Amino acid sequence: MKNNKLIAEFMGLSIKAGVCYYTDENNEFPMGIRSNDNLPYDTSWDWLMPVVEKIDNLFGEDDIVDDMINKVHNAVLQFNRDITYNAVVEFINQLNK
Repeated sequence: MKNNKLIAEFMGLSIKAGVCYYTDENNEFPMGIRSNDNLPYDTSWDWLMPVVEKIDNLFGEDDIVDDMINKVHNAVLQFNRDITYNAVVEFINQLNK
């Protein structure tokens, strides 16, 4: 799924030949391997919330970014994974522009 790959790249996963490689914070030791087709950001709160946390850590850097982050916060407050997922994808797309 294209948007899951976008999120994986935002999260710093190493993506090569259709496979994501998880490493430690120093990018030294492989922590796991997962197919790009099997990244559950769109189906799992356990995968999605660390993305929200990383987005939240960007708060305070720029007023425009803060407004985008508030949209993600509002999505989380709706307790709907699909809405939150879409807000995260929109945030990353806007950030990449």
